[in-house]
Amino acid sequence: MAARRPSSRRLSELALTESLTGWAVAHARCLLESLGRLSRRWIASALTVLVIGIALALPSGLFVVVKNMDRLAGQWHQSVQISVYLDNDASPETGQRLTDDLADEPRIESTRFISADEGLAEFKKASGFGAALDALGDNPLPGVIQVTPRATLAPAAVSELVEALGQRDSVAKASLDEAWLRRLSAILDLISQASWVIGLLLSAAVVFIVGNTIRLDIENRRQEIEVMKLLGATDAFIRRPFLYSGMWYGLLGALVALIVLGVCRIALGGSLATLVSSYNGAFAITGLGLNGVFWLIAAGLFLGWVGCAITVNRELAAIEPR
Repeated sequence: MAARRPSSRRLSELALTESLTGWAVAHARCLLESLGRLSRRWIASALTVLVIGIALALPSGLFVVVKNMDRLAGQWHQSVQISVYLDNDASPETGQRLTDDLADEPRIESTRFISADEGLAEFKKASGFGAALDALGDNPLPGVIQVTPRATLAPAAVSELVEALGQRDSVAKASLDEAWLRRLSAILDLISQASWVIGLLLSAAVVFIVGNTIRLDIENRRQEIEVMKLLGATDAFIRRPFLYSGMWYGLLGALVALIVLGVCRIALGGSLATLVSSYNGAFAITGLGLNGVFWLIAAGLFLGWVGCAITVNRELAAIEPR
């Protein structure tokens, strides 16, 4: 009995499987060969990877600084207090009623009423001038409401809240030292924008470094490339190992950047511990995190590939067999 021949569908599936297997094997071979070429020139490769790592570490470090400064700013916003001074003739009942009304305000986190008598007692205890204050006779201090705005409020919204509180009935004045809030917001904005600008500049530097390294590699292998073209090799076939070399540079540079950031974290450990202890453990320094590590590695791979692709396409177009 004659053996059954495979159907055309089965043959196409086998051909597709063999094609994908061959494609995967070819790329895996190029991936390992490109790594082998880097290892044979390990001193030059290490210097290139080190430069790329430092270039990637600088914007990453600024990102970590901005992220922690934002969290620290949240802690500072929670410590912001607005002092609402009542009229001298306002009674304690009026002050307490106004305090209860302000507690329902959506922009306010908490309120505390300090009557004139309580304020005088606290001032006597803190200043040590109890006898001199007793000689005054009348209490010169007004009632005060300490208002803590919500931490999510922007500095401009806090300023609007201070102005609104100052216009309330029975309120003589509402005050807050807003200058430091504006300075803090401006500093954070500046650091954030600077990190983007520096990141873009250093990304261009990584592309240039990888491109220049690959260009030198192509020049060293120029005769080999000419022979490959004479034998009929396509530009895509010749370009493939160089592209993987660029990605290896980017990947290894990203890993070096993570090591540099870790070393910086250890070197600054003492100062960071002092800062954290000043917040009684309520504030903790955070690093890149898993998402940050992923994006750093992805950025390294992408920049290495881009720098290599730009250079290889230009250089291969200029090489023709003689």
